[in-house]
Amino acid sequence: MTSRHWRFVIALATLGCVVVCPTVVVAQAPAYITQWGSFGGGDGQFQYPTGVATDAAGNVFVTESYDVQMFTGTGTFLSRWGLPGNGNGSFDVPYGVAIDAVGSVYVADYNNHRIQKFTNTGIYVTQWGSNGGGNGQFRSPNGVATDAAGNVYVSDSFNHRIQKFTGTGTYLTQWGSEGVGDGQFKQLVGLATDAAGSVYTVDLDNNRIQKFTNTGAFLTRWGSFGSGDGKFQYPSGVATDAAGKVYVADSYNHRIQKFTSTGAYVTQWGNEGVGDAQFSRPSAVATDAAGSIYVLDAGNNRIQKFGDPATPTKATTWGRLKILFR
Repeated sequence: MTSRHWRFVIALATLGCVVVCPTVVVAQAPAYITQWGSFGGGDGQFQYPTGVATDAAGNVFVTESYDVQMFTGTGTFLSRWGLPGNGNGSFDVPYGVAIDAVGSVYVADYNNHRIQKFTNTGIYVTQWGSNGGGNGQFRSPNGVATDAAGNVYVSDSFNHRIQKFTGTGTYLTQWGSEGVGDGQFKQLVGLATDAAGSVYTVDLDNNRIQKFTNTGAFLTRWGSFGSGDGKFQYPSGVATDAAGKVYVADSYNHRIQKFTSTGAYVTQWGNEGVGDAQFSRPSAVATDAAGSIYVLDAGNNRIQKFGDPATPTKATTWGRLKILFR
C-alpha cells in the first residue's frame, strides 16, 4: 500500500472502523524448467516435429517427419523407431501420439490414413484404417487420445469427425460433420481426454475448442479468432492435467493458454522468439502426473518443459474496499 492508503486506513481506525481490503489471487504462468532438441537427424534432434505425449512413468514421446523418439522427462534420449514408407512400423508424416494406461503407444499416421499401435519400446503391435469416409476409415487423421478404459479417439481431420475405437481398433462410434455449429468442425487437429472421460477437440479453422462426453454429446465450446485472452489464431494442440485444467497450443499467437474445464480463461505464457519460454508456432502440448507441461515448439525444433509455480501472486484490490463499523 502507498503512504496515502495507510493514512486513510489509520484515519478510519481512529473512528472505530474495521477496514477489510480483499485480495485477488492472480494466476501465474508456469515456470520454465528445461528444454531439449535442435534441427537435425540425430538422436534427440528433430526435423519438423508434430506431436508429444507422456506415459505414466513420465517418459516423453515425440513424433516427427518419419519416426517417434522417446525421452526421459528431463530430455535424455532413450530410443527411436520408424522409417519412411507405408509398411508396418513405417510412417508418412506421423502426427498425434497418445499413450494408454498400460504403456501402449498409438500414432496417427497422417498420410497413410491409419492408426498404428506399438509397445513403449517401439515394437509394432497392430494398425487400422485406410483412405476413405466409411466407419474406421480416415482422411488424414491428426490427433489421437486414449481414456482410462483403453478406448482410442481419433481426429479424422478432413472427414470433419471424431471416431472412437477399442484399443485393438474395433470401431465403436463417431460424431461430427463439416460446419460452424455445435458439434461441427472445420479441420480437426489436436485431441485430449480428461479423468472424467470428457473429450476436448481443437477445431482449427473455427479457432475454438469443443468439449464432448465420451459418446459424442456436445457439452460446451470456447474461442474465436484473435489475439486476446481466450482467443486463438489457428490452435493445434490440447492437453489436460490431473486437476482438470486445459492447455491449448495457440500456434500463430506463439503461446500456450490455460483454461478451466468449462473454458474460463486462467493464464497464458509465451511470445514469438527463440529464448527460454518463447515459441515459434507451438503445435502440441502434453502434461505428466507430476504436473509438468511439455510444449512442442515446432518452429524451433525443440521441447520446452514447464512446471506450475508453488504459490500464486496476491494483489490488494482497493476498488472493493469494505468498511465495517463496530
